[in-house]
Amino acid sequence: MERILAAAPDFFSANNLAFLAQSAGLTLGMTFVGCGMGFGLAFLLVFLRQTPGPWALPLRLLCVLYVEVFRRIPFLVVIYLVLFFIQAISPDASLFAIAVIAIGLYAVAYTADIIRGGLESVPPAQVEAARCMNLSRWQTTTRIVLPQAWPVILPPAIAFAVSFIKDTALVSQIGVFELTFRARELNNEGYPALLVYGTVAFIYFLLSFPLSLLGQHLEKRLATPRGHRRARALRRAGGPQGREPVHRQG
Repeated sequence: MERILAAAPDFFSANNLAFLAQSAGLTLGMTFVGCGMGFGLAFLLVFLRQTPGPWALPLRLLCVLYVEVFRRIPFLVVIYLVLFFIQAISPDASLFAIAVIAIGLYAVAYTADIIRGGLESVPPAQVEAARCMNLSRWQTTTRIVLPQAWPVILPPAIAFAVSFIKDTALVSQIGVFELTFRARELNNEGYPALLVYGTVAFIYFLLSFPLSLLGQHLEKRLATPRGHRRARALRRAGGPQGREPVHRQG
């Protein structure tokens, strides 16, 4: 403890704090860009996976295979596979781009199930009604199904992004200057490991906690209209049992 107190003033210098802030920004950037890219590709994958008709069977099997394979491969292995594949094609590719691609590929497999569950939560009768109105499959998905599926999709998708902020520490294995890599550098400079990694752990908490609050807020905000509609329906029915309320005489 005496060593930590003695090293703390030098550790929390403006230069070190600037390095940690830059690394925290890089961590958030990788998470948002990678997960955003993965979310968009996951929506396309789910759309292809739900393509009807026997001719689309190989396409559906390919989509299912992608999800099942990447959900069972550790993220660190995905990082190395992407690293070696991209460097074989483009040796000058930046490590940041490699990390973002790895995050995106991994995020597709997990967010695809989230999106599929949200789309399937919409009653099939509404999809059939859209078909009767001669809406195309794309129009039905974007205008009818997706707006109603957002309350189901967004909260777990944000929770996944929050959890992935911590998983980005693995990209330090290929030399990306994110928080964990900077912590290793500061520890190698002689600062106590407990001070360095304790500070980095606190920064990870500061990055993820507001996003967790945002996910909880969206979950309550998006679920509120359904609750209000149910409450209004119960009031019109006269109470939870559908009976008219009883007025007692004074």
